[in-house]
Amino acid sequence: MNNHNNFKALLKMMSLKTLLLLFASIATYSISAQVAIATDGSSAHGSAMLEVKSTAKGFLPPRMTQEQIEAITDPAIGLMVFNTTNNRLYFFDSSGGWKEIAIGSSTISPGCGDNITFTYDGIEVTYGTVSGQNGTCWMDRNLGASQVATSSNDYLAFGDLYQWGRLTDGHEKRNSVTTPTLSSSDVPGHSNFITSASSPIDWRNPQNGNLWQGVSGTNNPCPSGYRLPTEAEWEAERLSWSSNNTAGAFSSPLKLPAASSRSGSNGAFDVNNWGRYWSATAHGTLSRYLYFYNDNAASNGIGRANGYSVRCIKE
Repeated sequence: MNNHNNFKALLKMMSLKTLLLLFASIATYSISAQVAIATDGSSAHGSAMLEVKSTAKGFLPPRMTQEQIEAITDPAIGLMVFNTTNNRLYFFDSSGGWKEIAIGSSTISPGCGDNITFTYDGIEVTYGTVSGQNGTCWMDRNLGASQVATSSNDYLAFGDLYQWGRLTDGHEKRNSVTTPTLSSSDVPGHSNFITSASSPIDWRNPQNGNLWQGVSGTNNPCPSGYRLPTEAEWEAERLSWSSNNTAGAFSSPLKLPAASSRSGSNGAFDVNNWGRYWSATAHGTLSRYLYFYNDNAASNGIGRANGYSVRCIKE
């Protein structure tokens, strides 16, 4: 009873200002205190506001479908969720997109890893997708290929050979016949492989460097939502390879085969089995491409009448 009376007397002696300072101190302590969830009673690490400790159980983040993830309003940078659509862990990054949490620099957008079905050359086909560098999503095989490459020289994974800027009209087939007659329009109107023996080795006269630009680009051979990669996107992939050559190209997530090529000068096939892949990037009278062989890999420019592989990237 005496203790109760003493406490009441103490409250009477304390000013309102003192009480406010006391409550403010308690609130500040509660806000700034570190929290540890641990069975051994230990405190959180000095650098962490929250630390979960366990040697028998894991941390389970919120789980939701891809549709639910994309419906989140104004997600905070660093927000973390588990995507149950493709069973991958994502965070929202500063570039304004959802990225997979993965070892190394490779990230993917929600939905990459799913199959895509489309009509190619009049036939319904289904390709897979794989993640590349900087959040890119690529088809898992070359256009026209019947399977993902099992080796660098897997001919079933080679696919077709396109002249830069042309649509899918049959010229890309490896058995298409050649013609030296150049086209004066973006659509030649036939399936012949057009050769040119003089510089700038282009199938079109006058030239048009604005073809294949983006998903809505004229003559884009890729399915809806996909396009030709830029030179910079190819370079990002090449720089991530374990080795700068054919072996590195195949061991990458894209599993690029050395699919050979076709000369724009005479239609002959390369017998050295290099890999040559078009980009959408035009440079002067030439267009840029990625090449690799047993001893090296790089980007370069060349005439647009040459027949090279096409690998589509998601917009």
